[in-house]
Amino acid sequence: MKALISEQSLESRIHLTRGHKVMLSHDLAKLYGVEVRSLLQAVKRNKERFPADFMFQLTWEEAENSRSQFVILKHGKNIKYRPYAFTEQGVAMLSSVLRSKKAVQVNIAIMRAFVKIRHILSTHKELASKLERLERKSEKHDGEIRTIFEAIRQLMRVPEKPKRRIGFI
Repeated sequence: MKALISEQSLESRIHLTRGHKVMLSHDLAKLYGVEVRSLLQAVKRNKERFPADFMFQLTWEEAENSRSQFVILKHGKNIKYRPYAFTEQGVAMLSSVLRSKKAVQVNIAIMRAFVKIRHILSTHKELASKLERLERKSEKHDGEIRTIFEAIRQLMRVPEKPKRRIGFI
């Protein structure tokens, strides 16, 4: 099973749509080894388990955009149905709807991929915030260093002799 599903292939099937990390119905069906129609029938029979934040259907525009990115159709073919997008919670819920051993194993692999992506994103956020703090510190230090150099230059200047006043004292 592990040979069939590599982490990289799973991560490449997780996409950002409407601000959510999702997997599309045709990718999930391929992973589970079922037809898209069968997957969606199982979901529709258990509709109460899939609220809007677990699963949503793509618009035609999103479907067309996804076609060029994810699905390459043969010349002259069009998308007949808009694909569904499943969030991480929706994919987890699929394991309760699809009860085969393969479905359980695939779900475990998918959950691990979602966790890995979340970890990578949080690491990048931490690095970005550390870099920003470091830049602010260096800007503050640059200003302080300039002030020190200016003070040293003033101390190094030869003091001017007071000018002698002309006229009666």
